[in-house]
Amino acid sequence: MQEAQTDQVADLPAQTNVTDRFLAVAAERPHAPAYAVRNGAGGWLDVSYASFLDQVRAAAKGLIALGVEPRSMVGIMAPTSYEWAVIDQAIWFAGAVSVPVYETSSPMQVEHILADSGARLVFTAAARHRTAVERAAQQGGFEVSVVPLDATGLAELDRAGRGVTDEALEAARSANCLADVASLVYTSGTTGKPKGARITHANFAVGAANILPFAQGIVGGCEQRTLMFLPLAHVLAHAVQYICLVGGIQIAHASDLKTLTTDLSSFHPTWLLAVPRVFEKLDAGAAAAAHEGGTAKIFAAARATAIEYSEAQDAEARGEGNGPGAPLRARHALFDKLVYPKIRRILGGSAKYTVSGASALNPELAHFFRGAGLGMQEGYGLTETTAPATLNIPGHTRIGSVGLPVPGTTIRIAEDQEILIRGAIVFDGYHGQPEASVAALDEDGFFRTGDIGRLDADGYLYVTGRKKEIIVTAGGKNVYPTPLEETIRSAGVVSQVVVVGDGRPFVGALVTLDADGLAQWAKAQGLSPLSLAEASTHEGLRAEVQKAVDLANEAVSQAESIRKFTILDTELTEESGHLTPSLKLQRNVVITDYADAIEELYRA
Repeated sequence: MQEAQTDQVADLPAQTNVTDRFLAVAAERPHAPAYAVRNGAGGWLDVSYASFLDQVRAAAKGLIALGVEPRSMVGIMAPTSYEWAVIDQAIWFAGAVSVPVYETSSPMQVEHILADSGARLVFTAAARHRTAVERAAQQGGFEVSVVPLDATGLAELDRAGRGVTDEALEAARSANCLADVASLVYTSGTTGKPKGARITHANFAVGAANILPFAQGIVGGCEQRTLMFLPLAHVLAHAVQYICLVGGIQIAHASDLKTLTTDLSSFHPTWLLAVPRVFEKLDAGAAAAAHEGGTAKIFAAARATAIEYSEAQDAEARGEGNGPGAPLRARHALFDKLVYPKIRRILGGSAKYTVSGASALNPELAHFFRGAGLGMQEGYGLTETTAPATLNIPGHTRIGSVGLPVPGTTIRIAEDQEILIRGAIVFDGYHGQPEASVAALDEDGFFRTGDIGRLDADGYLYVTGRKKEIIVTAGGKNVYPTPLEETIRSAGVVSQVVVVGDGRPFVGALVTLDADGLAQWAKAQGLSPLSLAEASTHEGLRAEVQKAVDLANEAVSQAESIRKFTILDTELTEESGHLTPSLKLQRNVVITDYADAIEELYRA
């Protein structure tokens, strides 16, 4: 049984809660920028800690005036925004528990969360969110109060709370301690109905106190800032926002991915939190732009050089070489003038590091971006571990791994290769589900992640798949689908991949196409725009996908390789029920819904 841990553990007084450290930072640096909001002219306005704190206190008093009491459940169904940040802290100042709901959730999903949590006050940002909440309440047979989460709604809270005294607010704010629940975060539901994970004040506060010095190379230094565009309903973004607040890192928000490039170029973040799909799209977009501009060969050479350069750095870190040689350094220096700055400018030009989480990152992509001057720091965690449990940090990065355990966390690999986690970040169980809560931990108190992995000799964790997703072919060969899917999905024309083959004579795959990537490919080939249906049977497009499949097959044995694949003429989306709100694939749903396509794949 393998085990790894990182020393240096924060020790916070048991009677503190998540708001205490925020108050301390606000007192230390009241005029420093905590957030940034749009100024209406394409730029940004700083929001100081003192100003943010005033808004939080006013909103919290308004919550108390509305009847919110310590440990009340309060829902938030809204996109990532500054107002989300205000109401999140206000809920904690009122002593209550936040219940984030993905803004894309259906009324049925909302009904389950509100009924299960007992939240009867919900903040919504748009008419469609309000409609979903009201319909959910009607279906569930309970009443709910809906408050708009915008400047008007915050102003109304301010007015409502003017009769609440500072003493009453302080009594509510200090009602919770580290052991109490701060947020009820619902799991993605890939294996059944979403469960409400009880994330405590300790999970957030101690987790932040541990990771900030550990990740100093990414988030430390003066004038650090980041642009948050992941859904704050996801525990990763929620936890990172808190880490930034207490770490003195300025945050701006982007809720519309269509304006993300513009927002990045105007705000100039020094580091970013993203998911692998963002980097896949950036890579594909850069390649398409190079092809359109007649510099495809130069880009391909620059990309290959970046990968080789980064791989040489990794080899040196492992003690297996002397790093990039003189010819490679010369080529890298040339492309660092001609090509790499353009790639860095896509992310605003100031970002030195990106943190990738939520799903597996293709190592080739990581090497490319790192070689181009963007440190790719992949991490790993789950809802139940308040997100980051491991992280690659500058000076201690191994691409392909998800890093070292964050301080205060122990990673153990069980006999069956399951990854087990114990530490201050591990949740307090599932809301209203005592049996599931007990089953989630082993006899030593380690959380059973359901993921499979390994630790290397230096304590770096590598995630190889999900226990429930292992494919066993008719020939008895165990196949981990994740690495195969990662490689194929990195092709610009590919959106999603589902590797199949359980109980079958060979491994196959269902592939869906990326609309943007398809349009770029068709243009590069001199073709008229293709619909998904037309593209699914196009021989040239099929050959493009085959290249990605061949590349994936190079990393596995013949028995594990993908022999056949089918290109579907539809998309797999959250709206279709095949992706979770955090963009995780609902594998079982896909396999059920596309059973006929799978049968056709194995028909002689």
